[in-house]
Amino acid sequence: MIEAAKQLIRSYPEFPMIYRWPAAALGQLGRTAEAKEALEKAISFAPAAFDMYVRNRVPWFRPEDHAHLVEGLRKAGWGG
Repeated sequence: MIEAAKQLIRSYPEFPMIYRWPAAALGQLGRTAEAKEALEKAISFAPAAFDMYVRNRVPWFRPEDHAHLVEGLRKAGWGG
């Protein structure tokens, strides 16, 4: 998943929502330093979008997948 997210970022660097995925994936893998760096990028690229999509699960995103995303982001250092 990390490589897929990195490829998406290379292909669509202006699309802010994809930046949260590497942070969550790296956090889940325990790669803390990389996760924190990715998290900082995710938040700084589009702070409002990051906050909106992480705090509020969109209807098409399964609850268990959203919970897994949030858990990974917390492991990456997100305090939300």
